[in-house]
Amino acid sequence: MGHDGLRVDRRRFLTLGVTAALVATGCSRWGRDDHSGAVGQRPADEASRTPDAAESDGAAGPGDTDADEPSADLDDAHREPADPEGGTRDTEADGSSDPADDAPQIDPELADAQPQEWGERVTGVRTRLATDEPKVALTFDACGGGAGDGYDAALIEHLRDAAVPATLFLNARWIEANRTIARDLARDGRFELANHGTEHRPISVTGREAYGIAGTTSASGVVDEVMGCQRLLTDLTGTAPRHFRAGTAYGDEVAVAVVRQLGLEVVNFDVLGDAGATFSAAEVERALLDCRPGSIALLHMNAPGGGTAAGVAAAIGRLRERGLTFTTLGDHDLT
Repeated sequence: MGHDGLRVDRRRFLTLGVTAALVATGCSRWGRDDHSGAVGQRPADEASRTPDAAESDGAAGPGDTDADEPSADLDDAHREPADPEGGTRDTEADGSSDPADDAPQIDPELADAQPQEWGERVTGVRTRLATDEPKVALTFDACGGGAGDGYDAALIEHLRDAAVPATLFLNARWIEANRTIARDLARDGRFELANHGTEHRPISVTGREAYGIAGTTSASGVVDEVMGCQRLLTDLTGTAPRHFRAGTAYGDEVAVAVVRQLGLEVVNFDVLGDAGATFSAAEVERALLDCRPGSIALLHMNAPGGGTAAGVAAAIGRLRERGLTFTTLGDHDLT
């Protein structure tokens, strides 16, 4: 693919369709088997894991049209600028630049690069805070799409009551379904908002899939997956997010390099906190007790019926008793 093929036309709709199918929680259900012996830790051998059977909430059934129709909110994020006199500005008639001219530009060599890695910890992905201080970062994904549009209000209230800062990775579809809540979270100074993609897809330049969810198919597809949500979050908060986590947390190293050229760091985790919101409260608590200085824990805030809220509430006090404190990703360099 040539350099011109990597331009992103801001006028193009990013259709949220059945290719972004998710399991019942809106995220991949990661396997519970822990080959390292520590509850909640992902095994190092990617090939040794078998995910739980996925239930797709994104596939449209008979009479189901919501899954493949773009919403007005996302359309607004890609609408052409309005003319001061009303209507849409004709950029060719008035001599101004085409919006595509301001689109992110990616190193052309990445378009033809062939990835050699696939998984959650490929080259360029950050999984820990670069600190020896007794600080840990709790990160929560809101995946969006069907059942993934839920909001765990009890979890957020626990964090607020305990004065625990956290980084919240929001997907574009979740933002669309929870605009008022997203604005409220953006105004809360203890929370940092981060980018969890537009269609909740693995980031790939070859279309590779994870947990039955098809990945992006090219460098330009990676740009689309990142920038659709990036624009929504920037409009929402007034600040461009600094961190990105792919749907399913999977990607290849070429796609990660593309995201980094867009100015974001790709962040995953070293502690798996709730396995796609499938852990019980006791399992979440045990998993979080594996945190050590510099840990980044992955949990979910879109499954109010799960054990995440109670498990997090139980773990907070015990972690503090061990001398650990809580922080956001933006307060630290990452490694």
